[in-house]
Amino acid sequence: MRIDKPMLDSLCDKAKANERLRLNFDLRTSSEDSSQRMLNALEPGTVLPIHRHRFSSETVVMVRGSLEEIFYNDNGEVTETILMQAGGDCPAVQIPAGQWHTIKVLEPGTVIFEAKDGAYTPLSEGDILKL
Repeated sequence: MRIDKPMLDSLCDKAKANERLRLNFDLRTSSEDSSQRMLNALEPGTVLPIHRHRFSSETVVMVRGSLEEIFYNDNGEVTETILMQAGGDCPAVQIPAGQWHTIKVLEPGTVIFEAKDGAYTPLSEGDILKL
């Protein structure tokens, strides 16, 4: 499979049309593949709750566009904001397991590559920070 401009453009068009303003594309090779690898097309205005992955680190790599990765402590206070830009000074981050985080998308047509440890498990209520 080629991950090229036409493929990314199509993914972004679908994200724009989605009411959540985002859309992921599964990169696993089969349903038995227990990894989590995906492209995620994100548009400004998409809302991701402040959340954590208790048992998995998360790698985020900018493919195109830009966003802010925002980190929080257990009290919901911002501890760090990282500007991520494709081809910029910080095109990738490694988020440790248990770290509260969210994003703010800054540019239309933003696409990230995400990878997490192990098979997908939905976020539980305790993994979403209520402010």
